[in-house]
Amino acid sequence: MIELDYRDDLTNCRKLADQLTASGLGDEARWDKAELFAKADAALSRRRGEDGRGTRRAFFVPGRIEVLGKHTDYAGGRSMVAAAERGFCLVASPRRDNHVAVIDAVCNEAAQFTLEPDLTPNAGHWSNYPMTVARRIARNFPGADRGADIALASDLPPAAGMSSSSAMMVAVFLALADVNRLVERTEYRENIHSPTDLAGYLGTVENGQTFGTLEGDRGVGTFGGSEDHTAILTAESNRVSQYSYCPVRFERSIAIPSQYTFVIGVSGIVAEKTGAAREKYNAASRLASAVVKRWCDATGRSDPHLAAVLLSSPDAGEQLKTIIASTRHDEFDPDALLARFEHFRVEHEQVIPTAGDALAGGDLDLFGRLVDRSQEGAERLLGNQVPETASLAAMARRNGAVAASAFGAGFGGGVWALVEKSRTEAFLSAWSEAYRREFPKQASVSGFFVTGAGPAAFRVC
Repeated sequence: MIELDYRDDLTNCRKLADQLTASGLGDEARWDKAELFAKADAALSRRRGEDGRGTRRAFFVPGRIEVLGKHTDYAGGRSMVAAAERGFCLVASPRRDNHVAVIDAVCNEAAQFTLEPDLTPNAGHWSNYPMTVARRIARNFPGADRGADIALASDLPPAAGMSSSSAMMVAVFLALADVNRLVERTEYRENIHSPTDLAGYLGTVENGQTFGTLEGDRGVGTFGGSEDHTAILTAESNRVSQYSYCPVRFERSIAIPSQYTFVIGVSGIVAEKTGAAREKYNAASRLASAVVKRWCDATGRSDPHLAAVLLSSPDAGEQLKTIIASTRHDEFDPDALLARFEHFRVEHEQVIPTAGDALAGGDLDLFGRLVDRSQEGAERLLGNQVPETASLAAMARRNGAVAASAFGAGFGGGVWALVEKSRTEAFLSAWSEAYRREFPKQASVSGFFVTGAGPAAFRVC
C-alpha cells in the first residue's frame, strides 16, 4: 500500500485531490475520490458529535477488474487482474471500547456490532461482510478488542462483478487492523509477511478457511479464492498483473498500451453472492472440488486442487478425463465434471499465458481473439453467463473494442472492454445504446463508465 503524507482536513477536496495524484489515480478519479472522502468524513463527524474532530485514519480501497481467469483462483489456477479507479473511501476513528459502527455515507445506513469472537453476522445483509471481518480478527488475534467508528463512501456499482463486497471487507480490515496495531502482533508477523500474504489471508476470512496458524471460521458463505483481494492489495497503475493462487504467487506485470483504457458495462442483472446466486457460484467451486476428489480416489494421490493435478504428470489431463468418464459422483454427472475441467485447463494453461504474451508484445489482435475464447468458454463450459453479459461482450467487440469479456462470479454483473482513449466517448454512446435497445427492461439499472487501471489500496492519513 502507498501511504500519503496528508494531515490536513479531509473535507478540503482541492488539497486532498492534489495528494491523491501521487497514488496513481487519474485526474478525474482523484476529484471523485476527494469528494467521497469529504462525504465520509462529514458522516463520521455527525456520528461522533462532540468528538467529531478526533484522530482520523483514511484509506482508499479499489474494486477490481478480472481481465482473465474465470473461476480459476480457488482451483490453484492463474488470473490476470487490475484495480479499478472506483472503490471505497473510508474514514475511521478509534474507540475506547470494542464497539464498531460502520456507516454507509452514500445510502445513510449503519451497522453496529462488537469486536468479539462469538459475534453472529447477519447473513443476507451487507453488514455480514464487516461483521465477518470483526469476528475473524477477534478469533485470530485474541486481545484485539478496540473498536472504531467507520464511515464508507463508494462509487463502485454493487453486485456488478467488481468485488464490491471483497473491497468492503478489505477496507474494514485495514481500519480495524490499524487501530488494533495488528502488524505488531506475533500472530500477524508469523503468518503475514507481504501484501500477497495479506491477500491470501483475507481470502480465507471471506471463504472461512484457515491461513497458516490463523484458524478459519464460517466466512460469508461463498467458496471463493483470493483473486479479488490480491488485485485490491497489489495492483499497479496502468498495468495488468498475472498471479497464480493457493498460495498466492506473483507471475508477471504487463503494461497496458498507453493509448488504451477500460470501459465497463454493468448489465443491471444483479450478481449478488447471496441466495440462489450464491448457490450457482458455489456449484462451480464444488464441481472443481469434485473433479479433484475423483482424481485422488482413483490415483491415491492427495493433490489439493486442479492446478496441482495438471502439474502431477505430463499426461495427467488425459488421464483425468478417462477417470471422470468411468466413475460416478453423487451430485454431478460426468458431462458437467468434464466441462468444468476443460474450462479450467483451457483458461489456466492456454488462454492466460498466451494472452499475457500477446498483450506484453503489443499484439492486441491476438489478445482480443484469446479473450473471445475465454468468453466463449465461460458461456459454453463454465455456464456462468446470462444473455445480457454474453450480449454485452459481443456488442463491445462489434463496436470496436480490441477485447471484451464478462468478469467476476458471473450469473449477472458486468463486462470490461479495452478501447482506444480517443474513442471512449463514441464507444460509450454506441455500446450503451445497443445494449439498452436489445434489453430495454435493464435500461434503468444498467450503467457504463470509463476507468483506468488504478493503484492498489493505500492509506491516505
